[in-house]
Amino acid sequence: MKRALLILLAAAACARKPAPVSAPAAKTGGPVALFVGDSLTAGYGVDAEDAWPSVLDAQWRRRGLPWRARDAAVSGATSAGIRQEVNWALTPDVKLVFVCVGGNDGLRGVPPETTRRNLDDLIGFLQAKGLRVALAGMKIPPNYGAARAAQFAAIFPAVARQRGVAFMPFLLDGVAGDPALNQEDAIHPNVAGHKRVAAAVSAFLDKEGLLK
Repeated sequence: MKRALLILLAAAACARKPAPVSAPAAKTGGPVALFVGDSLTAGYGVDAEDAWPSVLDAQWRRRGLPWRARDAAVSGATSAGIRQEVNWALTPDVKLVFVCVGGNDGLRGVPPETTRRNLDDLIGFLQAKGLRVALAGMKIPPNYGAARAAQFAAIFPAVARQRGVAFMPFLLDGVAGDPALNQEDAIHPNVAGHKRVAAAVSAFLDKEGLLK
């Protein structure tokens, strides 16, 4: 598991320079759930339709839900840099934003208080626009130091509590470290892994009543 978490964070930093990915073409009608994060959400190494937000969108259509999922993740994103990407993606039909960013902060040694402040500012910005917001937690491996790992992991639930938003403890729970669910680089989820993440996120959103 330690190796899996280390690999996970290396994945999030795979891009040397963050660059925005193209959001899927907008479909007409229905509220939009916007997913913002790094390469783990952007779907590095798989086709766009196989990234978990796109898989989630297909699931919603099969269920007859009015919601649409839009992937606005950026490979290499950090808590400081994601705000700009969120700005361009906030079209009027966006009603829910799921924040899945922060792993690169831990990998690059960003002070925990800086990450916490960035996430708090981002969520506050979204809430001020009247949007529903959810947050996914991230982890760093114990070999970064047990105290540092614990301090980093504590950022996400603390921000979620402070802002009163729904919290998913770990985006890749059950996926990280499983060879059957990851690409050959043992870093990024493969097609099966993205399906697993989509199922977990779907269950989380349903449980929290965020799609009502």
